[in-house]
Amino acid sequence: MHAELPVGAFVAALLSLAPLPWHWRARNVSTISLIVWLFVMNVIAGVNAIIWRDSAMIMATVWCDIATKLQVGATIALPACCLCICIQLEQIASVRMATMSIDYKKRRMVFDACMCWLLPMVYMALHYVVQGHRFDIVEVTGCSANLYVSLPAILLISVPPLVISILMFIYAGLALVHFFKRRLTFGRHLDSSGLTTSRYFRLMCMSIVEMTVGITISSIDTWSNYQYGMRPWTSWSEVHSNFSQINQFPWVEIPQTTRNWTLGLWWTVPISSVIFFAFFSFGEDAVREYRACFMWFRRVVLRQNSKRDHGGMTVLGSTPSLTRQVFFDSGSSSLI
Repeated sequence: MHAELPVGAFVAALLSLAPLPWHWRARNVSTISLIVWLFVMNVIAGVNAIIWRDSAMIMATVWCDIATKLQVGATIALPACCLCICIQLEQIASVRMATMSIDYKKRRMVFDACMCWLLPMVYMALHYVVQGHRFDIVEVTGCSANLYVSLPAILLISVPPLVISILMFIYAGLALVHFFKRRLTFGRHLDSSGLTTSRYFRLMCMSIVEMTVGITISSIDTWSNYQYGMRPWTSWSEVHSNFSQINQFPWVEIPQTTRNWTLGLWWTVPISSVIFFAFFSFGEDAVREYRACFMWFRRVVLRQNSKRDHGGMTVLGSTPSLTRQVFFDSGSSSLI
C-alpha cells in the first residue's frame, strides 16, 4: 500500500545531496542549510512511510518526538534559507558586493547560520506553547506535529513563515529592479563577481519557485487548520492538560478529500527537492564536477591510465582539480 512513498522520499533525499560537494567547498551557508533541511525532511518522510505503511499503531515514540519537532522547524527553515539566498542576490545586483570587506562577509555567514538554524530552533521551542498533545499518527504518512488551533498558534506558528516569504519576494523584486537598471552592464558586473547571468537567474528562479510552492502550501494548510474556527485559549494548564495523548488515524477512517490533501502535502518536500536538484545540477559547473568525478573514478578505481580518449581529448593523467566556485568567500563571490 503506497509503496511509492518511501521510494520517492529516499530518491529525493539523494538528489538533494547532489550539489552539496561544491557548495560545501564554497562555504555557502544558506544553500548548504537548504540541502541539509531537504535531506532530513525526505529521510523523515521515507522512514515514516515505511514504519506506518499499513497501520496507525503507537510505536517509535521517541523517533516521533524528534521527527515532528524537525518537521516544525523545517516550516520556517526552508523559507529562511531562500530568504538568505535572495538577500545575497540583491546585494550582488546592487553592486554593493564590490565594497564589502572580508569581515562583513564573515558576519553575513554568521547571519545566514542564525537564520537557517537558530531561528528554526526558537520556532520549534515556541511550538510547544501551542502543542495541545504529544503528536498524531496517521496511517501511511506516519507521525505529525499537533497544533492547538487558536489565536496564539496563528501569531507564533502561522505568521512567521509568511512574513519571511514576503521578505523573500521583496528582496527578489529588488534584485530584478537592480538588474533592469543596470541591464547593459549587468553581465560585466557579474563576471567581475565570478558569476554569469545564467547562474544568477538560475538561483533566483529556484528561490522564487521554491518559495511560491512553500507559501501556497502554507496558506492552504493554514486555511485548512482554521476553516472550522479556533479553539479558545483559556490557560496554559488546560491547553496542555492531555499532553501525553497520541491520536491515531487509520487510513480507512479518513475522508477521501482529507486523504488526497494529506498525500499532496506529503509530496511537497520530495517535489521541492527535485526542483532544487533540477536548478543546481545541470549547469556548467555541475557538469564539470561530474566529469572530474568520472575521471577520478576511471583513474583510481578502474586503473585506466591512458591520457587520451577516442576523441583525442585528455581525460586522464594527473589528478584533475575539481572546479572551485567560491560563494562569497574572501576571494570572489560565485553562486553555483
